[in-house]
Amino acid sequence: MSEKKFLKLEKIDNNRWRIPRHEKMNTDGVVYACASMLPGIQKDQSIEQVANVASLPGIVGNSMAMPDVHEGYGFPIGGVAAFDMQEGIVSPGGVGYDINCGVRIYRTGLQASEISGKVQALVDGLFKNIPSGIGSKRKDLKLSSKNLKDVLKKGAAWAVAHGFGSEKDLDYIEDHGCIAGADPVMVSDRASERGRPQLGTLGSGNHFVEIATVDEVYDEDIAGTLGLYKGFITITIHTGSRGLGYQVCDDFIKRMLKSAQKYGIYLPDRQLCCAPASSREGRDYLSAMACAANYAFANRQIIGHWVRETFEKVLASGPRETKIELVYDVCHNIAKIETHSVKGEKKDLCVHRKGATRAFPPGHAQVPDDYKKIGQPVLIPGDMGRYSYVLVGTQKAMQETFGSTCHGAGRAMSRNQAKKVSCGRSILEELQKKGIHVRAAGKSTLVEEMPDAYKDVNMVVGVVAAAGIGRKVARLRPMGVIKG
Repeated sequence: MSEKKFLKLEKIDNNRWRIPRHEKMNTDGVVYACASMLPGIQKDQSIEQVANVASLPGIVGNSMAMPDVHEGYGFPIGGVAAFDMQEGIVSPGGVGYDINCGVRIYRTGLQASEISGKVQALVDGLFKNIPSGIGSKRKDLKLSSKNLKDVLKKGAAWAVAHGFGSEKDLDYIEDHGCIAGADPVMVSDRASERGRPQLGTLGSGNHFVEIATVDEVYDEDIAGTLGLYKGFITITIHTGSRGLGYQVCDDFIKRMLKSAQKYGIYLPDRQLCCAPASSREGRDYLSAMACAANYAFANRQIIGHWVRETFEKVLASGPRETKIELVYDVCHNIAKIETHSVKGEKKDLCVHRKGATRAFPPGHAQVPDDYKKIGQPVLIPGDMGRYSYVLVGTQKAMQETFGSTCHGAGRAMSRNQAKKVSCGRSILEELQKKGIHVRAAGKSTLVEEMPDAYKDVNMVVGVVAAAGIGRKVARLRPMGVIKG
């Protein structure tokens, strides 16, 4: 990365700011944020990264950053960019290392008052049943080479076929839990080695399972359609493709550094290495990426099954009492081939969403039938100490952001900064005083993931709602969390 540049931002309105096209940029950059968020965003390289993405060939529309934006590898985290399938590119940095890091939320038939004295037991049960932390593995779910290939090709459907959840779940997962075009041949032996023992594990960093209560409802009709009612319990799972996805990204970054040279692609930053979407290298990456994405879908499906089992065991209740049902499961880090309207013409585009969520509007063909009238659920986790949100997609998002919106609160400080700021504090005690029960694989995780390390998700979601690229439905307040 070159030295930090101070790029001019022009105000479009109270929630959008333009980086005017200049030098090698092929289009404008647009940052979704309110004025009070800009100083924090401008502390790192985020704005420059938005401008750099705008210089890549075949970009369609603007290079965009959501209000949870922060610096990433090449593309900013919170970045959205779409590329023409003939003239444009695909970039591993535009997806990220944790391919299909995503979120799923379950509703339940349990009221917060019913489990208030059992949250710690539930957290302990989840922590025992779901391996977490760096390099976490399961001893009771070992995959053969053939089984792993089936996971990579079939995604969540593989998990369901092996007794993890039900067929009904697949209707409420983005792409039914399986991205087409996955070819296990494109996944290296090293990636497969890393993935084989890690299916059904949470991992480390910002990954979590959270027990929450519906704290606020903004639209009762839409919330009712989603089965979300004030005072009732929800469960959120946030994890991705583990070591397999990381290795796929690493393998193709090395390959695409050569591809960019081969095809004469100008790179303002080597981390933007890419290949034409229509090239052999581009197609190979999309196939390998789809494999990692399908692994992540299967991973969340399996963890979801163990969440159900844990609740039933701890509460000594059956499925009829707990009524744990999947609301939705979304991708956060992905490149998708989608059809969008560009200047009145339907075009196939490669839409990169890195730390961003698909937010398709009511009536869209890819929205589950039960949700056609309300739009696709958008799941926005915050931090351990504040809130998370459920939104739905909008037509304005379809028009402005290729049906995309934010994916979370977004980091406000690096992990090293968090360690310095937290010196002398007990994050665990601070959370306990708020009535939040937490278990983590290591003390350092709690420090690195403390609430102060993140932007205020209320403000992030406020920008999204005010800009019209997401509609607020419900707010969730954490009661218990397990962290990697």
